[in-house]
Amino acid sequence: MFTTRPELVGTFGMVASTHWLASAAGMRVLEAGGNAFDAAAAAGFTLSVVEPHLNGPGGDAPIVAHRAAEGRTFVVCGQGPAPAGASIAAFEQLGLDLVPGTGHLAAVVPGAFGAWLDLLARYGTLPLEDVLGPAIGYARDGFPLVRAAVGTIATVADMMAAHWPTSAAVYLPTPKAGARFRNPELAATFERLVAESRAAGGASRHGREAGIEAARRAFYSGFVAEAIDAFQSGTPVMDSSGRAHTGLLRGDDLARWHATEEPTASVRFAGRTVHKTHAWGQGPVLLQQLTMLDALGVDALVRDSSSDEGLAELVHVTVEVAKLAFADREAWYGDVPDVPLDTLLSPGYAAARASLVGPAAVADLRPGAPDGRVPWLSSVLTGPGSEVPPGAVGTGEPTVSPIGLSPGDTCHVDVVDRWGNRVSATPSGGWLQSSPVVPGLGFPLPTRAQMFWLEPGLPNSLAPGKRPRTTLSPAMVLDDDGRGFAFGTPGGDQQDQWTVPFLLRHLLGGDDLQAAIDAPTWHSSGVPSSFYPRTHTPNGLVAESRLGDAVLVALSARGHLVEDVGPWQLGRLSAAGVRGDGMLVAAANPRGMQGYAVGR
Repeated sequence: MFTTRPELVGTFGMVASTHWLASAAGMRVLEAGGNAFDAAAAAGFTLSVVEPHLNGPGGDAPIVAHRAAEGRTFVVCGQGPAPAGASIAAFEQLGLDLVPGTGHLAAVVPGAFGAWLDLLARYGTLPLEDVLGPAIGYARDGFPLVRAAVGTIATVADMMAAHWPTSAAVYLPTPKAGARFRNPELAATFERLVAESRAAGGASRHGREAGIEAARRAFYSGFVAEAIDAFQSGTPVMDSSGRAHTGLLRGDDLARWHATEEPTASVRFAGRTVHKTHAWGQGPVLLQQLTMLDALGVDALVRDSSSDEGLAELVHVTVEVAKLAFADREAWYGDVPDVPLDTLLSPGYAAARASLVGPAAVADLRPGAPDGRVPWLSSVLTGPGSEVPPGAVGTGEPTVSPIGLSPGDTCHVDVVDRWGNRVSATPSGGWLQSSPVVPGLGFPLPTRAQMFWLEPGLPNSLAPGKRPRTTLSPAMVLDDDGRGFAFGTPGGDQQDQWTVPFLLRHLLGGDDLQAAIDAPTWHSSGVPSSFYPRTHTPNGLVAESRLGDAVLVALSARGHLVEDVGPWQLGRLSAAGVRGDGMLVAAANPRGMQGYAVGR
């Protein structure tokens, strides 16, 4: 089978990510004697520099990790919570019924930096300055700015020039694609954090943990937190509401927060265990889809998908299952203690939900009633204005509006080392287009609060100190002997749809990782958007043309509103892991011409 590049196979270590420089930075750390946790942090820090339109140091970063020596798989939660001053009443007083998608009001505690430091302190081996070094070098000395980043800057240039002078100072005039771009202010911030670490003894392996903690304090209680507090409280900025507002995030919010380590949510599928975050993120929606597909006999559907008729059936079934799972996400997921996750992931519930899949597309949002509980959806999803026609919003690679709205811009990294440790991380947020650069720091803040509802009583209703139900969804598949792979993709609400055909092709169809990533893919746009203004396209089905005209026609005949976005537009997956024979493997997405896997 032809693939755009080989599946990499080796014995020493593998790094795969959405940017070649991040993959190279992670590999450099492995070569220097670091482990997968060191390498993932180095790649993550590098991504925060070289993909500023997709993530930043002030963004979010859920991480799924596997420590081989203990056979333990866990989550490091780098999703920051809402500020103490962020309440539904506070937004009502401002006359807002949705949290704006840009500007100060959408800011939550920046969790990415703290999550990487937590992973390093607990499981890494190298000092912070060794791990942060590549990111500092690129910020200080420059890197080739990718075309997508330049396009994003050009789209929001007028807004920056008119309303966000701190961002204009960093990003304007609009740079040229591929030209050397520097962010000296960000480099200075990183260098000051390293200086704090070194002063606490962090330059040596013996003092590395104390050094990492000193850097964390400098970020969350020191000069970084002070700069964020002053900007949020003292400088009103324009946001997507059309008005300028000060923010609600304060230094005390940062000082109270610390990254947490948590168990994964998991199900058995194809004789393996699939691991995701819990329902403060959308991760379990993949697990729900897999359990429903299992109930529908998906292995036979995959075997039959070599024909046009069989492939159309497979696409139809996966799309209808996705609608059911995402409807459950809207009704039941959130950072609350009473999510009925055990029931949502149970075989009995999955079979009952799967029985709703028929031969024709269904437009309605149909959440289930786990344990007899009555589902409740936001009025934004059920009232007028919640639906948009096909093609009216970005459905392939994430798009950006002139006022900075960004539905799902994200990046991803996967690492495996020679000891079998694995990391899957999906850093995001802190986008240059959605939040103004904090003066003196060189980076913006996350706007993840836009995912909260401003209606009381929903699992994802806004409350102080609560995590927004993020779309960020790293993942891992493990065999009973501990072999298996880390994987994931950017893509907002599409993350846990694009991974479904990838897993089906690899786990059931026998494709290697690269072939499964390269294969044509699809997703439903009939699932509600997690991003402002929270719309969806009933029965929308977005597909790559490589599925074939006959398949797309067959899907249209079933009632799907098919949008053909071209041959290579959907999905930006990567993966890295341990093969059944013990060899290390990795693969990365060719779409967009910047993702890369490296290893030996």
